[in-house]
Amino acid sequence: MAIFARVAEAKSFSGAARRLGISKSAVSKHVARLERELKARLLNRTTRTLSLTDVGTTFYQHCARVVQEAEAAEVAVSRLGGAPSGVLKVTAPAAFGRMHVASAAPAFLEKYPDIRLEMDLIDRGADLAEEGIDVAIQLFGDLAPNTVARKLAPIRWVVCASPQYLKKHGTPQSLESLASYNCLFYSFRSMHSDWKFRAPDGSVVSVRVGGNFIATNSLAIREVVLRDVGIAMSPTFVVGDDLRAGRLKALFTDYEALGTFGSHINAVYLPNRYLSPKVRAFVDFFVERFGPQPYWDQGLALAGVADIAIPPGTPETAPIPGPAIDAPAPAARRAVPRRTKAA
Repeated sequence: MAIFARVAEAKSFSGAARRLGISKSAVSKHVARLERELKARLLNRTTRTLSLTDVGTTFYQHCARVVQEAEAAEVAVSRLGGAPSGVLKVTAPAAFGRMHVASAAPAFLEKYPDIRLEMDLIDRGADLAEEGIDVAIQLFGDLAPNTVARKLAPIRWVVCASPQYLKKHGTPQSLESLASYNCLFYSFRSMHSDWKFRAPDGSVVSVRVGGNFIATNSLAIREVVLRDVGIAMSPTFVVGDDLRAGRLKALFTDYEALGTFGSHINAVYLPNRYLSPKVRAFVDFFVERFGPQPYWDQGLALAGVADIAIPPGTPETAPIPGPAIDAPAPAARRAVPRRTKAA
């Protein structure tokens, strides 16, 4: 019944096998035996899809309750018996995962030595049930059906460039003037993008920009902007250290840059009345580590970011050698751009 429930949730034998840690053939044999014993067909099988029959839908509802009760019993025993343990499968976007999840893994594993952490850094959506994933860290706002999310930290953006690029090409004096600069940005297709900003009065300003470099990875954009190629709109979790060190200079800091991701970094997992101790431990650890004012935003004087001193011992993330400057120079005075009604 537990194996059948996993097949129904994953909508495939292979997905259930990965989640259960057994072979695909073993999953198929168990379901076939169950159908023989029940004398009923539970699944509609084709070469490409797998779906529940009407009988299978009814039977799954009962199986799911049985599995939940079994998991609840396991959770209760584990809470009484000791620390969280077992294999924990986690996915995260490549840039954020490398800079802020992998770098925290040693501290997490030191706190929970009985957990074995398996990380997959991917820049795509993941089917948690199909791929046997315990927790997915996501930056985009849309959640898959039948998943729940917990906020880990806000996502904030900044328009920035290297001091050398600005010295050579001049500092833009208004948001609208960005259209005449080489702008680097996150995109899947177009060499043009609409950069949006929230003005101090709450209105939204949109500027059409273009450039000679786009990428689907924020670290790639960071590499290029650090080498004096153009102006970038980047998340602060990628360029926070560069801004504090003076390797990059923030522009238009009295406007809130509205980026292409969602508004928060989320930990996403499958719904269950009894969240397993290893998943709860992972999520709680990163909620505490990041929080509403994450360390990568501290010390940045940007719209929507409080200028908070960096606590001693705050880790730097993937530094790139560059000139040490006490603080980024203040942005030049800007003309008031055309504004549109706030969305």
